Amino acid sequence: MTSQPPLQGVKVLDLTRLLPGPVCTQHLADMGADVIKIEDTGAGDYAAAPVKALVNRNKRGIRLDLKQAAGVQAFLDLARDADIVVEGFRPGIVDRLGIGYEKVAGVNPRVVYCSITGYGQSGPFRDLAGHDMNYGGYAGALDQVGSDASTLALSNLPVADLMGGSLTAAMGILAALFDASRTGRGRYLDVAISDGTLAHAVLPLARVNAEGKARPAGGDSISGGLPNYRPYRTRDGRVLAVAALEPKFWETFCDTIARPDLKACDRNAPPEVLRRIQEEVARVVASMTLSEWEEKLAGVDCCVSPVLKLEETLRHPHFRERGMVHDTVHPRLGSLTHVGFPVKMSRFAFSVARQAPAPGEHTVEVLRELGYAEEDITALRECRAAL
Repeated sequence: MTSQPPLQGVKVLDLTRLLPGPVCTQHLADMGADVIKIEDTGAGDYAAAPVKALVNRNKRGIRLDLKQAAGVQAFLDLARDADIVVEGFRPGIVDRLGIGYEKVAGVNPRVVYCSITGYGQSGPFRDLAGHDMNYGGYAGALDQVGSDASTLALSNLPVADLMGGSLTAAMGILAALFDASRTGRGRYLDVAISDGTLAHAVLPLARVNAEGKARPAGGDSISGGLPNYRPYRTRDGRVLAVAALEPKFWETFCDTIARPDLKACDRNAPPEVLRRIQEEVARVVASMTLSEWEEKLAGVDCCVSPVLKLEETLRHPHFRERGMVHDTVHPRLGSLTHVGFPVKMSRFAFSVARQAPAPGEHTVEVLRELGYAEEDITALRECRAAL
């Protein structure tokens, strides 16, 4: 089957760095968009090299000095036929540089221009610096993560950055791109990572609406408050995820562990009853190793599974068969494993067609495509407006 990427022919100018913006544009690149990563001529994107190698795959890379008029002009020349611009500077910076939405829309009215910031282009926090933990903290999300209120937890999957920032931005960009294809008129998107995180706080918000306040970390139905939906330690110190919320699954699990007396697990039972069941399940799970549990539960449909380490997941036959693991060789980093694009769609086969570019790797190539003469490219490079 010939692969036909859904965003083939779409041109994206990516001014972002670190994680939220680059992951957003990575998804666009994975779907076939021509994403041109634009770094400055100084430090550029200062994310760690192994991270950059993952989130900038399938992109091309150029370097422009947007503090020079020639660099700004080169950017605007690129923007004339771009479909999407994504930037992650603090509010006001792109306008001061002369590459803000109004300036770009002046040369390309159909452009979709997305600004990703921590707190948005308006509001009292607009100029405040922050990171994932700050955004999650203000959005009421971090308060919900952990085994109890005294031991709030941090995740190595930065939920605010990726869900509130990357995915929220991608959703808005694709909606605006679709509309621009109908109307010929683009839109400006103001994406605040904290807004995107707050917008997905569905379950704690339901509790606020029902009871007046969210329950503390570890106290709600799927955060550890129920014995039939929580992690348990095995004999070898690994973790078994018991997620048997529905009665039929819980009863099957109880039969499997030969503890029919635990079947009467009611979420409305008194706390001391739920605590007793939890202690009993903990003792049972701790009696066997994780591999023994995997063998015992093989073929048992009860929503109980091992908690794998990522390196184990990458070897797992399910994800291998799903095409989610791509072993590649990076020209500078050597062996490099990528995870695949998570949406399977007809007439499209994901691939790592291009490893992450070195800073400025495609500058000359992109300028030539714009029609720049060789002497003009040489002049830009000599004055370091483009590298």
